[in-house]
Amino acid sequence: MLDHWQAHKDRLRAYLIARLPDEAAVDDALQEIYLKAHSKQHQLREQQSLGAWLYRIAHNTIMDHYRRHPDWAPLDQEPEAPQQDTAQLAHQELAQCLRPLINELPEKYGLPLTLADLEGKSQQQVAEQLGLSLSGAKSRVQRGREKLRQKILACCALETGPGGVQAYTPKGNCDC
Repeated sequence: MLDHWQAHKDRLRAYLIARLPDEAAVDDALQEIYLKAHSKQHQLREQQSLGAWLYRIAHNTIMDHYRRHPDWAPLDQEPEAPQQDTAQLAHQELAQCLRPLINELPEKYGLPLTLADLEGKSQQQVAEQLGLSLSGAKSRVQRGREKLRQKILACCALETGPGGVQAYTPKGNCDC
């Protein structure tokens, strides 16, 4: 067994170096592989498959190493809640403007738009609630969005960027 071990030891070391974090872990793994192979050599059926058998033991030893030494450490405390960014605040403030503007739309466009965009219902749910076909609900939501867009642009100056609206400024006699 020792002669066969010497024949495979350098290749196993290279295999382990590529997969373990430091030299000490590689040395420990090599020793563990040798001990496992020596104690289980009666399980080896054919001498020609010795290399494959040693690599299987090496692979399992690497897996055992990472189970014993995970790459993560537990947190000492709960993570802080993320702070709201300015874009999110702008979205919330702008949402306050939307309801009165949507209420000014004809009901056949305002109601589907409210259900879909403010209440978060799917367009299929909107269609079922209003007794419309799915394509009819989609059409009304899209037309409502276009009419709302025209009202918003008449009422507010918008600054857009990645992710949508970044800031807005009400124009003249806008209620928002």
